[in-house]
Amino acid sequence: MNPDEKEDCECAAPQAQTSPESGADREHEEPDVENPEASRMKRAAAKHLIERYYHQLTEGCGNECCSNSWCASSAGFTRMDNNAAAVKALELYKVNAKLCDPHPSKKGTASTYLESSTHSNSASSEQQANHKEAHALRDNFKDVTHLTEEKVYEILDICGEKEDYSPLIRVIGRVFSSAEGLVQSFRRSKPHTKEELKSLQGKDEDKDEDEKEAAACSATAMEEDSPTSSSSTRPGEGSSGDNDVQKLAPDEVSVDIEAVRRVYERLLSNEKIEAAFLNALVYLSPNVECDLTYHNVYSRDPNYLNLFVIVMENSNLHSPEYLEIALPQFCKAMSKLPLAAQAKLARLWSHYSAEQIRRMMETFQQLITYKVISNEFNSRNLVNDDDAVVAATKCLKIVYYANVLGGDLDVEHNEEEDEEPIPESSELTLQELLGEERRNKKGPRVDPLETELGVRTNDCRRPLIPFEEFVNEPLNEVLEMDKDYTFFKVETENKFSFMTCPFVLNAVTKNLGLYYDNRIRMYSERRITVLYSLVQGQQLNPYLRLKVRRDHIIDDALVRLEMIAMENPADLKKQLYVEFEGEQGVDEGGVSKEFFQLVVEEIFNPDIGMFTYDEYTKLFWFNPSSFENEGQYTLIGIVLGLAIYNNCILDVHFPMVVYRKLMGKKGTFRDLADANPVLNQSLKELLEYEGSVEDDMMITFQISHTDLFGNPLMYDLRENGDKIPVTNENRREFVAQYSDYILNKSVEKQFKAFRRGFHMVTNESPLKYLFRPEEIELLICGSRNLDFQALEETTEYDGGYNRDSRIIKEFWETLHSFGEEQKRLFLQFTTGTDRAPVGGLGKLKMIIAKNGPDTDRLPTSHTCFNVLLLPEYNNKDKLRERLLKAITYAKGFGML
Repeated sequence: MNPDEKEDCECAAPQAQTSPESGADREHEEPDVENPEASRMKRAAAKHLIERYYHQLTEGCGNECCSNSWCASSAGFTRMDNNAAAVKALELYKVNAKLCDPHPSKKGTASTYLESSTHSNSASSEQQANHKEAHALRDNFKDVTHLTEEKVYEILDICGEKEDYSPLIRVIGRVFSSAEGLVQSFRRSKPHTKEELKSLQGKDEDKDEDEKEAAACSATAMEEDSPTSSSSTRPGEGSSGDNDVQKLAPDEVSVDIEAVRRVYERLLSNEKIEAAFLNALVYLSPNVECDLTYHNVYSRDPNYLNLFVIVMENSNLHSPEYLEIALPQFCKAMSKLPLAAQAKLARLWSHYSAEQIRRMMETFQQLITYKVISNEFNSRNLVNDDDAVVAATKCLKIVYYANVLGGDLDVEHNEEEDEEPIPESSELTLQELLGEERRNKKGPRVDPLETELGVRTNDCRRPLIPFEEFVNEPLNEVLEMDKDYTFFKVETENKFSFMTCPFVLNAVTKNLGLYYDNRIRMYSERRITVLYSLVQGQQLNPYLRLKVRRDHIIDDALVRLEMIAMENPADLKKQLYVEFEGEQGVDEGGVSKEFFQLVVEEIFNPDIGMFTYDEYTKLFWFNPSSFENEGQYTLIGIVLGLAIYNNCILDVHFPMVVYRKLMGKKGTFRDLADANPVLNQSLKELLEYEGSVEDDMMITFQISHTDLFGNPLMYDLRENGDKIPVTNENRREFVAQYSDYILNKSVEKQFKAFRRGFHMVTNESPLKYLFRPEEIELLICGSRNLDFQALEETTEYDGGYNRDSRIIKEFWETLHSFGEEQKRLFLQFTTGTDRAPVGGLGKLKMIIAKNGPDTDRLPTSHTCFNVLLLPEYNNKDKLRERLLKAITYAKGFGML
């Protein structure tokens, strides 16, 4: 880029506005209450002077011999960043410091600035000079302050004829490095059509107006603090700008997006022109960040959002040239957008195609990945402290919610909240006295952007692009989750937690965050119990202790849990400690695992009748005609919650709709495909039937089904349903109500009790905030994919064994030769469960330790710690025989 082009691109601060009051004495720049117009003019004049100081500090006057110590052109001047310059400019204005006139060598950018901020006593002479130079500047398009599609093509054609693109490069540099110029560029000439506005929501217009009114009340203070305000409307343009904003709907902007795309498509093929966009973005971003941080520009002019829309249409943002400086700076600026602006961007982008959403997602993902792999992050150098990674993640959140909004949404079918609140702990008063009042009393946190948009991730059935594509694996690998969880709980402004953006984390990382949350709550309950004991003088148990008989496990466990749930539900949040009567096992986790396994086997036994079993899907469902009372289902919900709380995996087989219902969504026809595929297929054929439904099928709004004992039950989907035929016109209503009955109404009592028990344990947990329904299933049930190759690679050895030991090699050869059922028995024997943890067997830290020389003793295990004690058998056949006998007949706990 030649010097002239560089000068045109240098736009460290937005250009000032003309004002007839520029020469007013500062002593008289008090707001004029009686004359608002004069007061506004005076404030504008003050702002223009501050902007001149800012230019002087950042660019200088251009005179190499300048003696002004506060000018960047003087020899002894120390360079400062944009934010420091903005603060200093305000100080210089207050003390009436010396102000340089721009030197002729700085005419590229400073002349425009000077022309706009000249004192009134010299305005006419400057205008005459401008008039004389107009013809000379026209060839270089110096008068172009903003762009339209037609203007770009006009300049492009002229440059093409001369085979010299430097004028176009200078124009792009000037406009795209100026926030004001970019905001005014590519405006739409007519409003969107009704089809484009079909999903608009009026509430955000009210919110924008409220913010504008609030901003107006403090306009004077803000403008005195704002040396680089780049979105201010020109004098006389305020009213029309406001009208434009009022016409815009919540998901609409005044920029012509299609025109921007066409312009980019034509210009980005030229390497020199592409470099102009890159350089302009470098100059633009710091000023935009300053505008949004200190000036509240979006509240005054929502059209400021056009800038971000235009820049994000650049399809080359993810290219290596942008990753080093330009894109990180732009992300930092974009992350400063107020909540209302982020919501508006998300709504706008939700109308984009999946390919466009994916392009923006990949842009931010590439920046995160680039920064992660080019730095060495560890416990001392946290990725949370990298501004570029944090800013890109915040920007990615906007794209994520655009992906949710643009997907297949279901915001209507929500489960009703529990009518009775979950009882508080009886220790609450004591906690308050000890300064231990519970956090999150009002339930788990909700993302502010989610609240602003009025949509939840769980409302989205199918996003535009899969949720999994938003997960950044390199980031997950370097994230110090213990530190990140601390930032999440403390909620400080200067420390960012990636748990506030759970979409970027994989299930393993989120599970670790949940583990820390559960453990800290357990320690808190233990500490409170000890303090309570000291105050009351009674010896209380700091654990949730269950002593059960192996052959009466349901009676013992559920009776004890029922007493705790009634007396003090807070005890459910203590660490679980299980003891089998007559056995010597000490519960360090392994005994609890077996306890849950046995309880689940009993609860889901079809003979008990609490759940029905579908032979076709191999899934359980609530029995609508069960004789068990609601309390029994509440206890089952408690067991499920305790399993998550104590990091235990259960062998339960529910359809996905159960987990969706636990997360607050009702079951619909679409859930029948998983819960009851036979019924789903029948109803699907009904919807697709081309003949007359009423004449050919002769069905009504009364349905019949059988209970557990085969007795027919009738139910009217509508009042007098047996007299209302299903027709081609009302068949969709019939299908919707049939599905609602099967998945919701018929099991309403049972499920509400079940959910209530589950929430007794998890109500203060970030479970809903972090996980989607399919991840909840993974959390409870573990992974069904058993990759023993991954287990072999991560297993550690102790007691004299290593990876190259003969017995170890023979052990893995033997284990790999086992069938699927035998492998599950081995996992059950070694770890206490036959399921893989979240993330697969590679995340299971198993240890194989030497347990003496060759012997006839069987292998043993410590399921609490996933340790296999393996004697050094003298041959492979003996190893196989001893191992199979151990895993086949293993039951109970004892002391070695």
